[in-house]
Amino acid sequence: MPPFLEAAGLGGKALSDISRANLRHTALLFLGFSVLLGVPAVLVWGVPGLIAASVLVALVWPLTVRMPPETVMRLYQATRIPPDDRQLSSLVDVLAYRAELPKRPDLYVIPSATLNAFAAGSRAHAAIAVTEGLLRRLSLAETAGVLAHEMAHIRNNDLAVMGLADVMTRVLQLMSYVALGLALYNVLALVRGEDVISWWAVLAFYLAPALSSLLQLALSRTREFEADRTAAALTGDAAALASALRRLDTTIGHFWEDLMFPVPGRRVPLPSMLRSHPETEERIRRLEASDAPEAPRHDPLVIVEQPMFSLVGYGPGDMRPRYRWPGLWF
Repeated sequence: MPPFLEAAGLGGKALSDISRANLRHTALLFLGFSVLLGVPAVLVWGVPGLIAASVLVALVWPLTVRMPPETVMRLYQATRIPPDDRQLSSLVDVLAYRAELPKRPDLYVIPSATLNAFAAGSRAHAAIAVTEGLLRRLSLAETAGVLAHEMAHIRNNDLAVMGLADVMTRVLQLMSYVALGLALYNVLALVRGEDVISWWAVLAFYLAPALSSLLQLALSRTREFEADRTAAALTGDAAALASALRRLDTTIGHFWEDLMFPVPGRRVPLPSMLRSHPETEERIRRLEASDAPEAPRHDPLVIVEQPMFSLVGYGPGDMRPRYRWPGLWF
């Protein structure tokens, strides 16, 4: 274990504590997913609805843990960056070495104008994706902080629970479409004088994505703080990560935007990571505290800023809004 990681409290015992926390969070996510999916299904369809919801819940976990990171990257039309690329791959090499990962994660770039990054896979076989919008807007030092944050999630074995949260969110967002269909059915039933479906069930279907975001927010605080702390230890530059967080804060959105109508107008769907992060200012405050003189230190990464060229060969016209279920991915 590198001395600076031991000094930062990121040794074996800390990893064990994080793994236990991830198991608890996985169990709570499954419980929340089951309740948010099962209750309205029972209200509308009774026992058959409960059976269908149970089958769907049972299918989610294999879908989450067995999907290789390459498949996830193909879903976002990401391009793999060769290891000999000198702009970013060298950063990934150094960060993976410092994090003591068993295998260097592959690096991908997504032709999107949003500012975003995420990791997929497992600790033994992972991939990190960054958008071209992020590469164009952030400095190389800020990008290194973002890559280190994703590297921290890989190191801390967070990807399984994060992948579960992503699948759960997308399934529950589909329920809002169901709610709109049921509401339309009720309106037509009222016109014809027929019985209507419980409006409470319609409301439960429609609120499921927002309630899911609240649950994820409650569970992600410790994980995101720990990833920030690990990233600062890996780069030796907490200020650069804090600067990157300020830039990213305006693009992520908030959980209450899940209530917007129509459903495709909701916030941009963000993949993989538990995206309902703690408040950015609180994360920055903790990062600044971790950069205090008495905090563990080591030599910062040597980063030479240089022009960032397109890594995927797309121009601005090709990075137009594209549909990604269940919303727009810009």
